[in-house]
Amino acid sequence: MSEKLKIKLSIANRVYPLTIDASQEEGLRKAAKNIDAMIKQFEQSYSVRDKQDVLAMCALQFASQVEQKSIDKESISEHAEEKLNALNNLLQSHLVS
Repeated sequence: MSEKLKIKLSIANRVYPLTIDASQEEGLRKAAKNIDAMIKQFEQSYSVRDKQDVLAMCALQFASQVEQKSIDKESISEHAEEKLNALNNLLQSHLVS
């Protein structure tokens, strides 16, 4: 059973106490740091005052990155499958000959 940790993460000037598996700590701390960095970037670039708007923009940015990676991975998988099928067909044709 994993060791549980109680940590506090600060996101957008709010503190969130969490109980997590020890293995999740690094990822959560990095994620919180990335969110805060993105918040600052949006606030500087767009002069948005409402934190909810900035957080929604951050959520959209991160979600779109995840979706794009999924699309890219699917495209790469399809391309690799096509190449493997072509190679398999070539090998089959040489084995039959």
